[in-house]
Amino acid sequence: MGRRAVTGFIFPQAAPTPLRGMPALRWGVVGAGGIAGDFIDAMHAHTDQRAVAVASRSPEKGARFAAAHGVDRVVETVEQLAMSPDIDVVYVATPHTAHRAGALAAIAGGKSVLIEKPMATSEAEAQEIADAAREACVFAMEAMWTVFRPDFAAVSALLDERVLGDVVLADASVAWRQDLGADSRMTNPALGGGAILDMGVYAYWFAQYATGRATSVSAKGRILPNGVDLDAVTALTGASGALATASTSLRTTADGRASISGTAGSLRFVDNFVFPARFAVTVAEGAGAGTHEWSDPAMLLGRQGLAYEAAGVAALVAAGAVEAPRHTLDDAVALARTSDAVRAALSVVAA
Repeated sequence: MGRRAVTGFIFPQAAPTPLRGMPALRWGVVGAGGIAGDFIDAMHAHTDQRAVAVASRSPEKGARFAAAHGVDRVVETVEQLAMSPDIDVVYVATPHTAHRAGALAAIAGGKSVLIEKPMATSEAEAQEIADAAREACVFAMEAMWTVFRPDFAAVSALLDERVLGDVVLADASVAWRQDLGADSRMTNPALGGGAILDMGVYAYWFAQYATGRATSVSAKGRILPNGVDLDAVTALTGASGALATASTSLRTTADGRASISGTAGSLRFVDNFVFPARFAVTVAEGAGAGTHEWSDPAMLLGRQGLAYEAAGVAALVAAGAVEAPRHTLDDAVALARTSDAVRAALSVVAA
C-alpha cells in the first residue's frame, strides 16, 4: 500500500480491512440527512454491506431518502430498528444532541451500534453510552472513520514501527467557514451547533491519536451567549508527554494539513486529513534520509472513503468484538472530555 518515493526508504506494510469479502451485515440507519446518505451510498457502491431500513420522524422525508439511497423500508423510530430481527447494526446519524438517545435505544435492543461523531455532547453522556454497551456486551463505536482508512493504516504502521522515533509534537487545524446568520444545524444550540463538536472533534482526535489521551487541556477562543462556539485554539499534553495543538473555527476555512513530529522524523499530510489523503514523511538520518510521499492511487477519495468504515465495523462485529482497537470507547470518552474542557475555557462574546 502506498509507494516508495526515494531509494533506501520503504513504507512499512499496512493492511486496512478489505472493502469486499467481509460478512454482509444488514444495517439500520437513524436519520435521513446528508451524512447518512453519503455513508449508505459509499457502503452500497464499494462494499458487501447493505442498509435495509431507515428511521425518520418524517415519513415523507424518510420515503424520499429511502428511494434516493436504495433502502428497502422506512420506520419512524430507532426503537423499531432495534427490535427488528433483520438488522445487525444500527448507524446513528442524527444531529449531535440526539446521539445519546439513539445509541442507548440501539444498545437496549441488543444491536451493535456505530454512532456518528461526536459520540455525545458531553463526557457524561459518552460515558453513559460506553457503560451501557459494556453492560449489554454489544459492539459500540464512535464513527471515527479515519482509523479504518488506508492512509491512517499507513500512518499507524509508521508509528508502530517508530519510524518517527518518539513523538514530540502534533498539530491539526479543522475549520470550514459558515454563514453565521443562517438558520442551520451548525449555529443551532439545540442541535449541538458550534465548531468544537462538529469540526474540532477531528483535530482533538488527531492530537489524541498522535500523543495519547490528554492529561492537560488549555484553550482560548470565543463562544456566543447561546452556547455556540465560534473558534478555539487548544494546547494539549498527551499521555506520552508529547504536546499537541488543535484549532477549529466557524469563521474561516483551514487546509487541514495535520502533522506529527518525532525525534527521528516528521510526517505532514499533503491534503486535508479529514478525508482520505496523501502524506509525506521526512526522515532525518540513515539510508532513508529525505522526504518521501505516501499515496495510494486506488484509495477511495472524499466521502466515498466512508466505505472503509462500513467494512471495518462489519469485520469487527462479525469477529465478535465489542470495541474497535484503534478507537475504543475510552478513547471516545476522552475526546468528549477534551471537548468539554475546551468549551469551558472559552470566553463569551456578544452575539
